[in-house]
Amino acid sequence: MKHSQLVAIIKRLEAMIEATDNEIQVRRFEKEGDERCTVTYDFSAETFELLETATQQVYQFDDIDLVAIEIYELLQD
Repeated sequence: MKHSQLVAIIKRLEAMIEATDNEIQVRRFEKEGDERCTVTYDFSAETFELLETATQQVYQFDDIDLVAIEIYELLQD
């Protein structure tokens, strides 16, 4: 059985929440070397900001599941 991509995405997002070394955490999500989005987590506001690389559209989320689903969809193209 193939491993879940969604679980891997959520683990990366959870690591951003749990990190204590910086107020802001940033992760890039790529597919085959092509960057699809950049996600920033603001510890003080407890929010994620997703920058879609192709369109430069910015989305904000306060729910880890919603940002994970958006990342997953961007990686499926």
